[in-house]
Amino acid sequence: MAKVKPFKGVRPPKSIVKEVAARPYDVLNSEEARKEAEGNEKSLYHITKPEINFEKGTDEHDPRVYQKAKDMFGQFIEKGWLVEDEKELYYVYAQTMNGRTQYGLVVGANVDDYVSNRIKKHELTRKDKEEDRMNHINTVDVQVEPVFLAYSENAKLDTIVKRVIETLTEYDFVTSDGVGHHFWLIDDDQDIADITAEFAKMPSLYIADGHHRSAAASLVCAERRKENPNYTGNEEYNYFLSVCFPADQLNIIDYNRLVKDLNGLTSTQFIDKLSEHFDIEEKGSDIIPPAGLHHFSIYLEGKCYVLTAKGGTYDDNDPIDVLDVTISSKYILDDILGIKDLRTDKRIDFVGGIRGLGELKSRVDSGEMKLAVALYPVTMQQLMDIADTNNIMPPKTTWFEPKLRSGLIIHKLS
Repeated sequence: MAKVKPFKGVRPPKSIVKEVAARPYDVLNSEEARKEAEGNEKSLYHITKPEINFEKGTDEHDPRVYQKAKDMFGQFIEKGWLVEDEKELYYVYAQTMNGRTQYGLVVGANVDDYVSNRIKKHELTRKDKEEDRMNHINTVDVQVEPVFLAYSENAKLDTIVKRVIETLTEYDFVTSDGVGHHFWLIDDDQDIADITAEFAKMPSLYIADGHHRSAAASLVCAERRKENPNYTGNEEYNYFLSVCFPADQLNIIDYNRLVKDLNGLTSTQFIDKLSEHFDIEEKGSDIIPPAGLHHFSIYLEGKCYVLTAKGGTYDDNDPIDVLDVTISSKYILDDILGIKDLRTDKRIDFVGGIRGLGELKSRVDSGEMKLAVALYPVTMQQLMDIADTNNIMPPKTTWFEPKLRSGLIIHKLS
C-alpha cells in the first residue's frame, strides 16, 4: 500500500514567495531562465537553473554548475529567503486556472513504492535527464521540485482538505500566466495521522508529471543506501517531494504534432493515402479542435481537414490501441510520412495545447512546417488504465496544466 510521510518543509517567507517561485526547470531553457530571473536575486532559478549564474553558453551539466546550485541554496538559507519548518507537516497546494481549482496534498512519497511500481509510471525516461536530476539532488542535498502524482478519489482526504482550505492561506498569489497559487499548512496531529493512514489504504499512486524527478530520487536513494548499509528506511532520502491530486480534478490537454515535409508526396497524394484509414472532410482555412476520440484535425497548405478514424484502425478494449496518439503515429506519421521514432526523428516537433491551435497554423503558414496534426486529449482514465496494465504511453502524449510552481516548498534529504 502507498506509504507517505510528513516532512519539515523549507519554504520562503510569505512576503517574498512570489519573488522566489519559478516555473519548473524543464519547461524553459537557460536563456529564458536568465531573462526571467534578471534583476531578481531571490529567484529560484539561481538554484534550479544555476547555469544562469555563469557566462552565457556554460554547460548546464558542468560540475561547477551543480556546486553553484548548492552554494546558492546555502545563500538563500543564510539570507532567510528559505526557512525550514519546525515540525513535520503535510501541506495543501491548490492551483486556479480558467476559473477551475485543483487541490493537492504535498507529501513525501516513498521510493520503495516507486521501485515496486505501487507508484505507477506511464512514460519512459532518458538516462541523461535522470543523471542530471540525480546530480542536482545529490549535490544540493534537497529535492527542489515536486513530482506531480494522482490518486483515486478519497472522501476522507477530501474532508480534511475542505476543512484546511477554510483556514487562512499561507500563500496566495497569481503568476504572470494568470494561474492562482494557494498554499496551506496542515499542522493538526490527527489530520497528519489520518492522511498517512488514508494513503496507506491506496493500492497505487500515478505519476502525472515528473518521471525523471522520481527516477532521479530512486537513484539517489539507492546510492545513499549503499553508503549506509544500516539504513532503516525512514531516512529522508527514502522519500521524494510530491504533490498528490485526486485524479478527477486533473485536466490533461492536447499535445499536437508538426511535420516538416510530406515524405516526397504531393498534398493530393498525401490526402489520398489518408483516405485509406480515415474519412476526410475539408473545413475551411482555420484549424479547429477535434470533436472527440478518434477524430483528428490536420492543417495543410492553408486548409483544415477533419479526419475520422475508420473501424479497424483502433481497439477500444486495448489501453494503447484506443489512444489517438497510437492511431496517428501508426497511420499518419509512420505508414505515410516514414516517421518511425518520435523521440529521435528531426522531422517532427510537438506543441502543447496550452499554446493554442493558432501556433500550429502560424508555423505551417510561415513555411517552417508543412503539416500540423491536432489530437483529442488523453483522459486521466486512459492514463491510469495504461499504468495499471504496465504499458507505456507513446512519446509526447500528455500535457498537464497548470504546471506546479517550484519554490513554494523544498524537501531536505538530511
